[in-house]
Amino acid sequence: MGEKITFKRLDGKECSGYYAEPDAGSGTPGVIVIQEWWGLNDQIKGVADRLAESGYRALVPDLYRGNVTLDAAEAEHMMSDLDFADAATQDIRSAVRYLKASSPKVAVLGYCMGGALAVLAAVYVGEADAVVCWYGVPPEEAADTRKIGVPFQGHFALEDSSFPPVQVDALEDKLREGGVEYEFYRYRARHAFGNENNEDYAPEATKLAWRRTLGFLAERIG
Repeated sequence: MGEKITFKRLDGKECSGYYAEPDAGSGTPGVIVIQEWWGLNDQIKGVADRLAESGYRALVPDLYRGNVTLDAAEAEHMMSDLDFADAATQDIRSAVRYLKASSPKVAVLGYCMGGALAVLAAVYVGEADAVVCWYGVPPEEAADTRKIGVPFQGHFALEDSSFPPVQVDALEDKLREGGVEYEFYRYRARHAFGNENNEDYAPEATKLAWRRTLGFLAERIG
């Protein structure tokens, strides 16, 4: 369904990505999808395709510049080499601006590593109209999440060893302190429960979280 495209970053450099468009065309609302630590693989492209089937333009910026892996150790290494500030303020922000050239509103949706980046985008990407995070929390020092100024939705696992509930609770405390418009959902599941290629995939939790995500997007960006 989708295709590879290239767009300009704010600093003049180029970033490529996977783009999927609904039958309604390029004037529909958009969603920037942020990858897990595996890279821009077929699974995350599938998320973009599903969004297109639901009526949204979807763009997955290639944060790893073509690198993809199935090995957890290699994925961790690639994630540790990623400049999160650059990814949020250049790749993701520029992707939002790219879709906004013809889309009325654009949201950001991220998973795992991409979920943490979605939180950063909620702070640093003022052009975004809404943000959805699936099980990802950045370090507290990475951003003052009390300053989030867009509607925010979070989906988290109660048995998550990567982003444990105490970390999620701390994030929620910050959002509440800042008066952020948010909604959090917690599921009796493990980390990355929404990835059908993951051993901890939880289909019922995923189905519910996806329905809530689509409802939130419909309400916030149309």
